[in-house]
Amino acid sequence: MSVPRDAAITIVGGGAVGAAAAYFLARDGRRDIQLLEARGVCEATSSQAAGLVGQARPTVDRARLTMAATQVYRDFERETGYSMDYRECGAVRLALSGTSVAELRQIAATAEVTGLPVEFLSDARLREIYPALERTESVKAALWSPTDGYLQPNSLVSAYLGAARDLGVTVATHAAVTGIEVRDGAVASFSTAAGTFRTEQLIIAAGPWSGALARLAGLELPVVPVLHEYFVTEPVPGWHADLPCLRVPEVQLYARGESDRVLCGGFENAGTSIDPRAVTATAALAARPDWEVLGQFAEAMSAFAPAVAGAGVAATFQGWPAFSPDGRFVVGPVSAVRGLVMAAGCNAHGVSGSAGLAMHLLESLTGDPSPYVRSLSPDRFIPRGWSWEDARREAQAVYENYYPMPVPS
Repeated sequence: MSVPRDAAITIVGGGAVGAAAAYFLARDGRRDIQLLEARGVCEATSSQAAGLVGQARPTVDRARLTMAATQVYRDFERETGYSMDYRECGAVRLALSGTSVAELRQIAATAEVTGLPVEFLSDARLREIYPALERTESVKAALWSPTDGYLQPNSLVSAYLGAARDLGVTVATHAAVTGIEVRDGAVASFSTAAGTFRTEQLIIAAGPWSGALARLAGLELPVVPVLHEYFVTEPVPGWHADLPCLRVPEVQLYARGESDRVLCGGFENAGTSIDPRAVTATAALAARPDWEVLGQFAEAMSAFAPAVAGAGVAATFQGWPAFSPDGRFVVGPVSAVRGLVMAAGCNAHGVSGSAGLAMHLLESLTGDPSPYVRSLSPDRFIPRGWSWEDARREAQAVYENYYPMPVPS
């Protein structure tokens, strides 16, 4: 275990986003970079992610970003020697209503613009691709994305950090930041239990702790931790790791194979969030499984795969992904404090979108970012024209409506 040091660039956060930021910055030629993690790397929110990587999106900007990120996952081992365990098993999205069919058509139209291969499936073709779905009578349309897949979060983070270390990045674990000194309007240093260290640029990429770290620098940013959970069953006949990822927006459900088991989760309609002001930079954010919520996911899944209902639960996972009130990343330099940079508000895309978010971060530091990347700037929340109560409610609503549905025509 190394310790913090003086550095030109200090990244705070050892999960997927922080690790991706370290690698992309070093690959871009930035030098004297260190990454700090309050615990061990990938021990917090990132480790709790289901890892689904979906490229089909209703807007061109987001679709192109996810496609670029997915290409990184495909090529990473060949380019760096480190495996992210990306499995390109494809994905199926089901529509159970005319409204959802309209969403699939919108996604397919965007895919045509971006060059992403997608295909509407007949019922027979759906059963061929996804034989574990025994009941499909309620399905009005199914969209197949053959180049989607999933990855394992721990492998992802380990791969980023292995490649980053090869480029000179140092990593200090169990190094919680307890203070940030701002002098003459710029970041001057940070403090940990090991002492105070100089830095020219501090990048906050600490997931649900990002708002608390920003407060150490005198800023208030609405980065809201919202509880997310899923479960993994005992072995279920017919399920395996190469089955496609599954999404059913009407019932806020996703699933995939995990070896010979089923990984199943979703986005409940009554979410649980934490007031960001109650989160400190060193707080431990724990949660117990909500069996009522997990039971709802299991019930929804058993409508398509009845065997899931009778399978025991082998493990549950709970994490606190950070959401923003407008559902967009909080990425880029903070004008009010020179040298302070945010890479937060991932809105449950911290693992699957880590490469894309790191690309946006890098672009935001060029001095000439695109209009879309400029729209992600933390400056949109400074000076504060929002209330904590509204920000928390709106961020939680982003979670509760994670799978957006178009307005019926």
